[in-house]
Amino acid sequence: MARVKLLMALSGVATFLGIAVVLGVVGYRVSRSGGSAETDATVLLPKGGRVVATAVAGDRIVVTVESGAGLEIRTFDAQTLKPAGRLRFAVEP
Repeated sequence: MARVKLLMALSGVATFLGIAVVLGVVGYRVSRSGGSAETDATVLLPKGGRVVATAVAGDRIVVTVESGAGLEIRTFDAQTLKPAGRLRFAVEP
């Protein structure tokens, strides 16, 4: 009977530790993703270029730029404002 009590106590401690770890991980992830820091960024446009349109797509900011070389779509990460990609359109010769 003593052995059964010991095994039940160990099982209870293991269950408690498992639940504590899961709650700790969930709390950590919630606290890390909670706030949004204010970010400033300056992006240089090509000479003679102008912004035609902007949009938000998921976690990206999409900016359409028109310049002498043609249309260009630039994407930026919405959280960090770092460039995520560039798509250029040109007319065939």
